[in-house]
Amino acid sequence: MMAGEVLLDAFINANILICVALALWFALRGVMWGVGLKHAYSTQIRLLNTVFLTVLSAPLIVAGFNALQKTGVTPAVKVNLSDIALSYYLKGGIAMKATDFEGLMQLRDTFLLNILAGAGLVSKILIAAFFVGLIIGLTRLVYSMFCLWRIVSGSYHWREIGRVKLRLSDRTLVPFSTRGLWSYYVVIPSHMLGQSDEMRVTLAHEFQHIRHGDLEWEIVLEALKPLFFLNPAYHAWKRQVEALREFNCDSQVLSKGRINAKVYCDTLLSICQKTLRRDRSFVIAVPKVTLVTADRSSLIKGKRSFLERRILSVLNLKRLPYERLLFAALAVPLFTAMALTSVAIQRPGDWSHDRLMLSTVVNLERLDEINRLSTFGRIRN
Repeated sequence: MMAGEVLLDAFINANILICVALALWFALRGVMWGVGLKHAYSTQIRLLNTVFLTVLSAPLIVAGFNALQKTGVTPAVKVNLSDIALSYYLKGGIAMKATDFEGLMQLRDTFLLNILAGAGLVSKILIAAFFVGLIIGLTRLVYSMFCLWRIVSGSYHWREIGRVKLRLSDRTLVPFSTRGLWSYYVVIPSHMLGQSDEMRVTLAHEFQHIRHGDLEWEIVLEALKPLFFLNPAYHAWKRQVEALREFNCDSQVLSKGRINAKVYCDTLLSICQKTLRRDRSFVIAVPKVTLVTADRSSLIKGKRSFLERRILSVLNLKRLPYERLLFAALAVPLFTAMALTSVAIQRPGDWSHDRLMLSTVVNLERLDEINRLSTFGRIRN
């Protein structure tokens, strides 16, 4: 395959895997909530990260599986959906003309070639939509990074703890953390210097995000956002990650017992009131992780706001035992399902015995059609 065809094929597979991953996650989350594991936030966020790593590692997983098949370790294992469907068809399981079935099997190849060649109105619309989304996403990302740089560079150095630099800002009303190539930055509103409780909650919260690697995940998700700008499943996935990382951070901070739940909730409410007055440049500045975010959309829709859900979660906090064991028990089948899906959605490789049989049946059908038309023509004459 050509380089462009390989890249486009990998991009299509990535979008399919994100959709499958989101569906699997919602199903697993429903099961966890049903058995009383709704508050297992640490397990849930780790499962999300594991699944997303599997999506990113899909090309390596497929290459590994192909290598095993070539070396004869798994020669008889059929995982590819096209091969399974073809085998089922040749056994008489699908009532369809061979030519029609072949056209169905080649639908993806036809789509890829049309996109690469820009043939047809649909292909041109899809290409234009992708590049418009990519340009909008990249422009937004660059401008957001510039706004974030401006806020951080305009703040004042306060203290330094290892690789973490604490800075004070007169421009922002909401504390947040971000990172550079080496150092982490926790930016704190200047007025918090006189409010010890809010300062304690802020530092504990942002340091927990740094320890858990939330900033790195935020950077990865924001960097990939322009590429998957048109995929609603990606945006839904990112919202799940953003929500769970806050629930997990809240539970981890409070589980240490150094901060009272009432003080923590009061701080969230106090800072949320200030977010309603924040400037536009702070809203769009990414990648960063804030202590709290104002959720105006929930007020319009009449739904429970994210802040309300966080406070209820804090008040009903449950410390679940054996979370590592629970994660391992759920991660293994989830990783296996995603790995199998990665292999199953690949385009079939070289000609197999079943494909030669299908080609033979198609040729016989066409030959029979030619003979039928020839006989009909002779009868008319």
